[in-house]
Amino acid sequence: MAGVLAVAAALAVGHLVAGLVRIESSPIFAVGDAVIDVTPAPMKEFAIQQFGEDNKKVLLASMALMLVALAALAGALSRRTTTIGLVLLGGLGVVAVLATSTRPTFEVTDLLAPVLGTAAGIAGFLLLHRAAQQSAGQQSAAQQSVGQQGESAPGAGPAPDAEGEPRTKELTWEIPGLGRRTFLVTSTAVAVGAGAAALGGRFAGQSIDVEASRRALDLVPDEPAPPIPEGADFASVGTPTFLTDNADFYRVDTALTVPRLRAENWEMRIHGMVDEEITLTYQDLLDMPLVERTITLVCVSNEVGGPYISTSNFIGVDLAEVLRRAGVDPRADQIATRSDDGWTCGTPTEVVMAEGSNAMLAIGMNGEPLPSEHGFPVRMVVPGLYGYVSATKWLVDMELTTFADFDAYWVRRNWAERGPVKTMSRIDRPRSFARVPSGGFIAAGIAWAQHIGIDKVEVQVDDGPWQEAELSTEVNVDSWRMWRIELALDPGTHRISCRATDRNGNTQTSERVPPIPDGASGWHSIAFTAE
Repeated sequence: MAGVLAVAAALAVGHLVAGLVRIESSPIFAVGDAVIDVTPAPMKEFAIQQFGEDNKKVLLASMALMLVALAALAGALSRRTTTIGLVLLGGLGVVAVLATSTRPTFEVTDLLAPVLGTAAGIAGFLLLHRAAQQSAGQQSAAQQSVGQQGESAPGAGPAPDAEGEPRTKELTWEIPGLGRRTFLVTSTAVAVGAGAAALGGRFAGQSIDVEASRRALDLVPDEPAPPIPEGADFASVGTPTFLTDNADFYRVDTALTVPRLRAENWEMRIHGMVDEEITLTYQDLLDMPLVERTITLVCVSNEVGGPYISTSNFIGVDLAEVLRRAGVDPRADQIATRSDDGWTCGTPTEVVMAEGSNAMLAIGMNGEPLPSEHGFPVRMVVPGLYGYVSATKWLVDMELTTFADFDAYWVRRNWAERGPVKTMSRIDRPRSFARVPSGGFIAAGIAWAQHIGIDKVEVQVDDGPWQEAELSTEVNVDSWRMWRIELALDPGTHRISCRATDRNGNTQTSERVPPIPDGASGWHSIAFTAE
């Protein structure tokens, strides 16, 4: 218990200090971010596939369990000396300092959290160890006292029991002093203090009132998106609604804690290979023509048939127009962007600057300011590219450079430099292993070929012929398209597959490959039973 509570105190005090300085410097977050950075890409993909958007919670819970196990072991081995416990705490402090100091957004004041947290942990451990020794000493003294009293008492010793055997004196209720209560009182005080520090760190870390900043904004686009036409989805038979609610929009990123930025304090520097370096504020964006565009975003981590695809009406400013103000050097083939938490992204310049690219600096989603989890105050949106090369959230820096001179976060981890979205389709109805009525049955799903458009979707049942599905009303080539088809199903087990063909005549390949290095491919197939 001494080991566990000491580590808890170290983390809690570090979190409290971080909340007062900069929440990203909290030891648990700094070490967690470092773990994410050094984890091989296949393991990250496995975590995303197995745990989805909860993968960060699983990481933090795993770290906590590991720390509890180490702390308990170190405490158990420290019964006679504090050496092992102090070595553990000191080692954890060194790890936290190294993790904090190597973060891309490191500031010297960030070291306060791991240093003071480690000091608190060491002090707590020494206090608890001393209390435990005092308790043991009191118990030993009590036992010796009882023994002496038994020897010096008048008579021949303890009274015999009913069978004539000497009665053994019970020590539990006769130990003078506090005994173990000394340790329990001390440990309770440390636990309460650690809990208070952790809560204080949480509240301090949320002291930047992002929601008040969001509520103060009223985003009215100068160029609204066209209304979503009737028949744009087949939600009544199992597809998603055409626009995804903000609360349901997929989220995949590396941020353990969501950056908290206020719009009125936001600014972004555009520099590098430009004619004139400029710095934009949020008000600068509001003063530009605001456009609203209906765009589908898809994550490169999306497996065949995966959930990481959503559509929104994004509000923002035209990114190509912003870059023209700075003047782009023709040799700059990459736009390197950085998030407030230090994550980096590299986007092909030619894609953004192409006529009709619809690339945006987005500040709103579905009629409201960006939610904090989706990049408030400002994020990038570039149709036709996977998010890892196009969709920087919490955007604070933009540099015009070249692919030869800069490797972004995921490129350094062996992902492709350029990530064009592949032509794909997905089955939403029926679900895997579902039981459906035999006879006439409507299957449905979605397809996407961003910046190109979907020409047709075909469906195959078992080994039968490919049948062309009915497509929903097209909204634009930058968003998904729904499909449905009525099938005649005999009773029994079946397998349904789908494939899409885009406007360029490219049909979705049957070759099944995983997301690494440039996105998954293959036909989506579902096994189900008709009865």
